[in-house]
Amino acid sequence: MSDPIFPRRDLVLGAAASAVAGLTAVAQATSSSASSSARFRHSASLWNLAPVTLEQLCAECVRLGVPSVELVGPDTFPTLKRHGLTCAIFGRHGFAKGFAHVEEHAECVAACTQALDEAERFGGPNVITFSGFSRGIPRETGFRNMVDGLKKVAAHAEKRRVTLCLEMLNSRVDVPMKGHPDYFCDDIDQAVEIVKAVSSERVKVLFDIYHVQIMNGDVIRRIRQHAAWIGHVHTAGNPGRCDLDLPDQELNYPAILRALAETGYAGFVGQEFIPRAGTVEGNLQALDRAIRMCRT
Repeated sequence: MSDPIFPRRDLVLGAAASAVAGLTAVAQATSSSASSSARFRHSASLWNLAPVTLEQLCAECVRLGVPSVELVGPDTFPTLKRHGLTCAIFGRHGFAKGFAHVEEHAECVAACTQALDEAERFGGPNVITFSGFSRGIPRETGFRNMVDGLKKVAAHAEKRRVTLCLEMLNSRVDVPMKGHPDYFCDDIDQAVEIVKAVSSERVKVLFDIYHVQIMNGDVIRRIRQHAAWIGHVHTAGNPGRCDLDLPDQELNYPAILRALAETGYAGFVGQEFIPRAGTVEGNLQALDRAIRMCRT
């Protein structure tokens, strides 16, 4: 009669080996995900960190290993260059006007053309653009106008090898710079359909996680669905467009950034949240924490 201990021993050893193999696979997947997340080039914007000055932000970016200060004008480029920084994205027209209205096309085309030229000279990869407000325009008409208008500048973006990024903004929050009631391009799925219709490798969307969460939700699914059309990414906590790591926030940024990494995204991730601290020291500490969170 065979000893019943040996079958049990073999079973235990087999289970242990399987467990080790499973842990190794998990570790390898985690390592791969962390490596992909570390591949992101991070960026900080200035307007939302006031009263932080440009010089203070540049110095902090150098300390954090953040290569870009964004959403600043060409007048700041000499300062950025002195600190060894680039500008991941900037623009020449605001969100109140845009391509949803034909009568605003000429102004927006001129502004975007100028910004694309400036970006190429400085070495910046992206220029931001907007739809403007609806002001009663039918959705179908606005969609058609958006496509026609963006096509007018797409060839120049291709020539300059700079990507024009259409930003979707939320229209629900009625607080200045936290929401934009009546903004036309307030749906990320529609924004992607617009840039698809333009059909240029140099016209993409700016995927602002905060705005997408408010208007569409299901952020990770939409990142995966629209990955090929994402040219730039913005972060901010929700609710409140505040710090990413506060206990009352509903967005899980480490999980979102890991999902973004898994799509192969290699562009910039820009921090555009408004810290609750409201002081130079507190705001820079919030930026430090946000960068660390987005690198996990």
